[in-house]
Amino acid sequence: MKKLRTLLFAFTSLVVISACGQGDSNSNDQSGATDGGEVTGGDVTIGYFPNLDHAAGIIGKEKGYFEEEMVNYNVDFTHFPNGNDFIEALDVGNIQLGYVGPGPAINYFLNGGDVVVIGAAANGATLIVSREDSGILSLEDFDGKSFCTPGNGCTHNVQLEIMLNEIGLVSNRLGGTVEHQSRVNPASMVAMFEQGQIDAAAAPEPWGTLLVEEHNANVVAEWNDVFLGEELASVVIVTTNSFLENNPEAVEQALRAHKRAVDYTHENTEDTLNTVNDLIFNLTQSRLPEHVLEKAWKRMVVTTETHADALQAWATASYELKFMDVDPDLDGFVDTSILDGIVSE
Repeated sequence: MKKLRTLLFAFTSLVVISACGQGDSNSNDQSGATDGGEVTGGDVTIGYFPNLDHAAGIIGKEKGYFEEEMVNYNVDFTHFPNGNDFIEALDVGNIQLGYVGPGPAINYFLNGGDVVVIGAAANGATLIVSREDSGILSLEDFDGKSFCTPGNGCTHNVQLEIMLNEIGLVSNRLGGTVEHQSRVNPASMVAMFEQGQIDAAAAPEPWGTLLVEEHNANVVAEWNDVFLGEELASVVIVTTNSFLENNPEAVEQALRAHKRAVDYTHENTEDTLNTVNDLIFNLTQSRLPEHVLEKAWKRMVVTTETHADALQAWATASYELKFMDVDPDLDGFVDTSILDGIVSE
């Protein structure tokens, strides 16, 4: 138990470090930031999260694929603790492209922001779990109970709430009997389970698996049984239309690096998990248990395939749950033509 507490403290520190603006050792200088216009021969900064489902971005960074493909650019990297910070950096030009969850990108797009999905990086990676003694073994048991998610209206939040709505259960946000606590960073979920502060969680990986393997949590819904589980991207790769229009060569080269990274994760799973764990260790001085990473890896799919219809279905569900005020139309949000061409070569 003491070892687990130490591990959780270290990973909570990662969120704090990232939130304070500390990026990779070579990512703090934003002097090359642009307004999204032409940067031929200049700097391109790529954003990502130090999460397991960002494995493609991490592999592309750590194996040098982006530098090898983007030979006419100075490639830099910076990591983020959440999607809102990523989108803000994209908006002001501190990054030109990168890896982020679909929810923040969709919300930004629907509010008139300049963002376009140019590919997927991972599907799945959401696990619905409950505390061992919570009395929750199925969705029907959520009545009168509580659950937490990383954000209000985040990908995982919408996935769980739409499933609850289908069986007649509604969160307290809409006057129902299921209590929702949002803005709970994944590392804190384990401590909340341990202290009995929450009954269940819609958790991203590997945190859901960590709860199951290290804290005896119940699996209420496996990743492929949650709403849109196998098709909904947990991570997409995005840029701005401005950058895409002015720098098509840079985007194509970045997507070639992305494709190489995805292929590498399929062919070298063990090294991929070690590489992700090494990066996390460099940031926190602690590692996730290997068996947790191995099992979490099976609850997601690293891929280049983007299911635009699943993104639209998620956005529609978000509207039905009143996380959005306007019925969403994602026309123009996805343009995977470059990556599709690379994959088909």
